[in-house]
Amino acid sequence: MTIDTAALIAQARTAARHAHAPYSRFAVGAAVLMTDGSVVTGANFENASYGLSLCAETVALATISAQGRLREVAAVAVIGGAMDADGRPTGTAPVSPCGRCRQVINEAAQMSGTDLPVLCGAAEGDAVRRYALSELLPDAFGPADLGLA
Repeated sequence: MTIDTAALIAQARTAARHAHAPYSRFAVGAAVLMTDGSVVTGANFENASYGLSLCAETVALATISAQGRLREVAAVAVIGGAMDADGRPTGTAPVSPCGRCRQVINEAAQMSGTDLPVLCGAAEGDAVRRYALSELLPDAFGPADLGLA
């Protein structure tokens, strides 16, 4: 499957505009490409108790799982940046998924039988880093270890 990197990053940027990040003031957006070409997005959703906050990647993948489509994930894009006074993410440095999100992405990767491409972009500009998930989370534990993938 061909991945339109610029389009997927653009959708992650649009999602980041909907981040609920009043505590960190760091907006993150994720766009997940499905095998049928559709895209599911998510934005981070913070909570006053901090520990209950949800990352953008987790929001998108939980939505996909709720639709029964976890085996159909083809690629993940994530962007993030500090929020300006209007709540828009800013910055030109690419961000990558946190450790927890790498593990959540791994769940989809193992269920789909794919070493998922992970596109890490910046809130602004053209900088994008492309990884295979196995580069970000080598020797991952997941469904295959439990005989479920």
